[in-house]
Amino acid sequence: MYSFNNDYSEGAHPKILEAMMNANLTQNTGYGMDSHCSHAKRLIMDEIRREDVDIHFLVGGTQANAITIGAALRPWQAVISTDKGHINVHETGAIEAVGHKVLAMPSQDGKLTPALIQKALDHHTDEHMVQPKMVYISNSTEIGTQYTKAELEAIHRICRQKGLYLFMDGARMASALTSSANDLTLEDIARLTDVFYIGGTKSGALFGEALIISHPDLKPDFRFMIKQRGAMMAKGWLLGIQFEELFQNNLFYDMASHSNEMAAILRKGIEACGYSFYSDSSTNQLFPIFPDRVIAKLEESYLFSVQERIDDSHTAIRLVTSWATREDACRQFVKDLEAC
Repeated sequence: MYSFNNDYSEGAHPKILEAMMNANLTQNTGYGMDSHCSHAKRLIMDEIRREDVDIHFLVGGTQANAITIGAALRPWQAVISTDKGHINVHETGAIEAVGHKVLAMPSQDGKLTPALIQKALDHHTDEHMVQPKMVYISNSTEIGTQYTKAELEAIHRICRQKGLYLFMDGARMASALTSSANDLTLEDIARLTDVFYIGGTKSGALFGEALIISHPDLKPDFRFMIKQRGAMMAKGWLLGIQFEELFQNNLFYDMASHSNEMAAILRKGIEACGYSFYSDSSTNQLFPIFPDRVIAKLEESYLFSVQERIDDSHTAIRLVTSWATREDACRQFVKDLEAC
C-alpha cells in the first residue's frame, strides 16, 4: 500500500535530521531562547524583509491557531472563516474551547472574499451578538486552492476599513508559494496580514510552525499565552534548528516544489483519463471525482481519504503528495487508474 493520505506520513528531510543529530549533545537554553531559534528568526526576517515582527515557534497548527485567536480576541469577539476552514472543521472545537465563536461562511472554492466578510459583519449588528474582530484564511486552502495577490490585497483592505485583524494559516504555505498559479511572496504576505505562520510539519520538518506577528496590538505578553496553553517546549531548540535548515539553501522551497511536481504528474494522468476535480488546485492536494467502482479498485493498492459524496455513484477523494513522494509511485497510480 502506498499512501497519498497526507503530507506528513514521512519523518523529516535528511538535512534536518543531520542538523539535529549534530547538535544533539550541545547544551541549549530552554523555552525557545536558544541560538538556533534566534538564528532561525533572523533568517525568516531576512526572507520577509521585516524587522518589526515578533516570531514564535510552536509545535503544530492547532496550537498556532487556538493560541493566536485566543490571544487576539476579547471574550465577546469572534473570528470569520469559510465553512471549510481548518478551525471550523478539523480542530475539534479548539477555538470554541478558548471561548470564541467561529463564523463559518459558505464558500465553494474554500476562499473568503470581501463580500463574504461584509456579509458576516452585516449579520452581527449589536451587543446582543458576538462581534467579528478577526478574519482567518488558509493559503493554500483546505481544498488546495490559493489566494492571488489581488485577492489578498482586497481582503487586507476590507480588514483595515472595518478594524479586523487578518490571520493567515500557512500550514501548507510552502506548496502555495511554489505552485504554478502563485503570484505571492512571503514578503507580500507579511505586508498584507497582521499575523501568519509558516508551516513546517507539512513541509518536510518533523514538526513545528513559525508564527510571525506584525500588528503591534498582538505582540504584548504573547509568550504568557503560549506557556499557559501548554505549547512552550522546554527543548525549544528542536523547533529552531529545523527552521534554520528550512530557510538555508532554499530547502523550504525545494521540498515544496517537489511535492507540487509529484501532484502535477497525478493531475495530468487523471485529466488524461477524462476525470474532473472537486476543486481547481495547483498545489499538493488534489480532489479528483471518480466512480465508486474505480475508488474501490484503487483502495486495494493506495491509501487516500474521501472528501465528499458527489452523487449515487461518484465520490471526490483527496490525494496528497509530500516532499518525499516517489515519482514512480505517482506514475504507477496513473497506470493503475488507466487500467480501471
